[in-house]
Amino acid sequence: MSRPFLLTGGRLVDPSQELDGPGDILVRDGRIEACGDGIAGPEEAEVVDVGGLVVAPGFIDVHVHLREPGGEHKETIESGARAAAAGGFTTVWTMPNTDPPIDDPAAVGYVRAAGERAEGARVFPIGAASCGLAGERMTEVGELVAAGAVAVSDDGCPIWDADLLRRLLEYTQTFGIPVLQHSEDTALSRHGVMNEGKVATALGLRGSPNVAEAAMVARDCYLAELTGGHLHVCHVSTREAVEQIRRAKDRGARVTAEVTPHHLALTEDAVRGYRTEAKMNPPLRTQEDREAVTQALVDGTIDVIASDHAPHHYEEKEREFDDAPFGVVGLETTLGVAMRELVEPGRLTLSGLVDRLSCAAARTMGLESGTLRPGSPADIVVFDPEECWIVEPSSFLSRGRNTPFAGVEMIGRVRHTWVGGRLRYRLPREGQARSGALAAAGSEPMKGKVFSR
Repeated sequence: MSRPFLLTGGRLVDPSQELDGPGDILVRDGRIEACGDGIAGPEEAEVVDVGGLVVAPGFIDVHVHLREPGGEHKETIESGARAAAAGGFTTVWTMPNTDPPIDDPAAVGYVRAAGERAEGARVFPIGAASCGLAGERMTEVGELVAAGAVAVSDDGCPIWDADLLRRLLEYTQTFGIPVLQHSEDTALSRHGVMNEGKVATALGLRGSPNVAEAAMVARDCYLAELTGGHLHVCHVSTREAVEQIRRAKDRGARVTAEVTPHHLALTEDAVRGYRTEAKMNPPLRTQEDREAVTQALVDGTIDVIASDHAPHHYEEKEREFDDAPFGVVGLETTLGVAMRELVEPGRLTLSGLVDRLSCAAARTMGLESGTLRPGSPADIVVFDPEECWIVEPSSFLSRGRNTPFAGVEMIGRVRHTWVGGRLRYRLPREGQARSGALAAAGSEPMKGKVFSR
């Protein structure tokens, strides 16, 4: 049993309690015991001075790719879980498009067990919606859930068969889980490698039009409305898809949606120079699309920010643009990008950002975390909202270095992350190696009576 500890002097930001102000948090036995002003911890409690820093519910990412099994040269569950903690995430949902896919109970159990050993963020597997991700035959959803799956998806591939998606949306209601959909009509995208438009034409690259996403989103929203099932639309990138989601919500359909940091921050112009680090699916779109998804996040049409963390080996991304894989890493840059793109320009308050990174995911997906309320798990992030830093991929805890933000200045930096009351990340001091800092943090409670921020 770990010793209790007291976070003191910080700014508590917890939209789940409409809380934004100075206060303290007492943690005992992995749960939050008290949250408020002037809390006096027991004599044996560790005291952590977080003066000048924000204390918030740990971030939740419902869309990451940890590559294991089969792609350990890109990422492992251990490296991904630790990278998540470094980014302030205390819970991540990992997609099933591994090799082999997470389409049976044994595979789900493997991911759960590996996540528990990783000593980083909590790792929850998403089970495959169809056997082998082939889009033809539904997996044994009940068995996947019994083994620990929190959702189903064929992400990386759309669930293209409308009848299969309908049955999934009906059947998953029995277990109270969502269906996560990669919304792409591949007959329309036709192997496009970037957004269809002037930039693609100038570069001589095949383009994927907005309608390839929007047409599938429209179909899926109608199926959600028909069945009453929970549809979660992954990585929304187009203004037309935003309108379909908005209309579906107005009609009462149970539809939630996510947007990635890179779609909030970048446009198709980032691809100029054939920059494979800006190659992703869905592709970066136009400025009009970027503004549409940003506004949708602000007004609640899009519910959450999800990183779509997709690590690749350096040599894979060094291929010619057509042959390079889709995807960018994002776990360790999400907060910085979101602060720069949303909070600094005044699009969202700090409380609004914490909601989109934590509370909204817990609220829409039915999770126990995403709050600092007494009795809840002590999943806590502490960050400096004013610290500026430069993205240096070589310092990532992720094995992936494929980021479009290398060398870019960010604002807002994670200092500490606790998962279930255990310190999973502490920002290294200047000049201290990250590996040494993590070894020091480990999974044990803090040593000594007091340490400062």
